[in-house]
Amino acid sequence: MTTETDATDSFNYELALRNCAGGDRQALQDIYRQESRHLLGVALRIVRQRQQAEDVVHDAFMNIWTKAGSFDAALGSGRGWIYSVTRNLALNAVRSGAREVSVDEETAQALDAQSSLDAHAQVADAFDLRVSLGRLNDCLSRLEPARRNCILYAYVDGCSHGEIAERTQTPLGTVKAWIKRGMGTLRECMA
Repeated sequence: MTTETDATDSFNYELALRNCAGGDRQALQDIYRQESRHLLGVALRIVRQRQQAEDVVHDAFMNIWTKAGSFDAALGSGRGWIYSVTRNLALNAVRSGAREVSVDEETAQALDAQSSLDAHAQVADAFDLRVSLGRLNDCLSRLEPARRNCILYAYVDGCSHGEIAERTQTPLGTVKAWIKRGMGTLRECMA
């Protein structure tokens, strides 16, 4: 009797990826049969919506097919590479907020009416907004450039701490500390 673990251990992910890079569609089908349900579980845990998770897995297999040539066994296992492709796509889907919500006609009209009221209120608050933005700009300018950049990368560009560490060539722990302390300084300055 062959267990699932035995089948995973005997499957040669590196060879399958090399074959995908060479245009072998059967290799992609083999990877799909071997891992699709597990990858769906990974995507579902991240995006929390079945349809979106299925889309992520579809896109992951498209990337596996088109980017299999970029896999380097010296950097890690083939199975790990496949999972990282899926995980990264799922995280990107969450970051981009690619969620659509369907509403009925009555709700859409209510949302439009609320948007009109909000727009009117925003005109009244435009002066307050300009004052707040001016204070924020002043407070940001008081931070050290490296800390300010980390905060802007996180809150304006939407970068993760790891991405910021990569961009700034700074250790991850340092980036986290800079953001935490910088946000504390901004809160004090804005109060």
